[in-house]
Amino acid sequence: MTNPVLRNNFYRTTTKDIPAINTFEKTNFMSVRWQGVFPALLTPFTQDDEIDLSMFTKNLDAQVRAGVSGVIIGGSLGEASTLREKEKEMLVKHAVDQVGHDIPVILNIAEGSTADAIRQAQQALRCGARGLMLLPPMRYKSDDRETVTFFKSVAAATDLPIMIYNNPVDYKIEVTPDMFAELASCPSIQAVKESTRDVSNVTRMLNRFGQRFRILCGVDTIAMEELLMGAHGWVAGLVDAFPDETVAIYRLIRSSHLQEARAIFQWFLPLLELDLHPKLVQYIKLAATQTGLGTEWVRAPRLPLSGEERKKILDIISAGIASRPVLPDYLSIPA
Repeated sequence: MTNPVLRNNFYRTTTKDIPAINTFEKTNFMSVRWQGVFPALLTPFTQDDEIDLSMFTKNLDAQVRAGVSGVIIGGSLGEASTLREKEKEMLVKHAVDQVGHDIPVILNIAEGSTADAIRQAQQALRCGARGLMLLPPMRYKSDDRETVTFFKSVAAATDLPIMIYNNPVDYKIEVTPDMFAELASCPSIQAVKESTRDVSNVTRMLNRFGQRFRILCGVDTIAMEELLMGAHGWVAGLVDAFPDETVAIYRLIRSSHLQEARAIFQWFLPLLELDLHPKLVQYIKLAATQTGLGTEWVRAPRLPLSGEERKKILDIISAGIASRPVLPDYLSIPA
């Protein structure tokens, strides 16, 4: 095993411009422990295109009982692009009312202008959110300097801790290690949702920054690999339908019960692959409906699944439910 003293000295001598780990952990921004499973919550709708608060509460309660470490509202799975600001505020306030101080409620910010992103960040604090997930600017493909300036501007305008969402596959802007080096001077920028789909990025970030940034896997199908390589958590999608199995995998890996974790993950993989499709919202909503934790209704221009496509996805979900594994007592394992 590597000597922890030598390890810390290595990181400090190779990252001279980055605040020391101990200094970072003592800042007053640490109101979120970026570790564990963070569901990207669905936004359930009624047939009349209203938010279904009763179903939202049912799913939220299931996540809390399963042992998640926090919840994220208004992400891609939450249909952020079609949610109105008042709806986001309502969901944050309702979630905070439900969970109290037990787990943090995180609001996703995906805006086209810096001013709008700052306004939402400040409103999130007033609504009771304890952290933010922050995407690069939407619609305009900003360059590296513009992207870093955008992140720093939002960070300067709020005391809430921030997780950067790094997803160049879907959003066409990559936040590179060099950019994270510039962001390291902002103590409120604490974590990254790692969705580049390059597992080696976990090691790349750890080699360069040590524990300065918490790394959370953002792609369901490679979560086990990234957790084994040192990722601190998992921003999960299929957790909306299968919360217990998702948290069980995380905790079993953390406690080195790898054979048990691998068996559950192998069962889970056909379902986790629903997270990779452009219609992931419809697919995961169908899965959550089948497990009693959601509704199929989506907000236009999305449409509910139909015909052969619905049957194909339903067959995958039904096969998973029929072979659902018996879980060990994973809740006795610390998160």
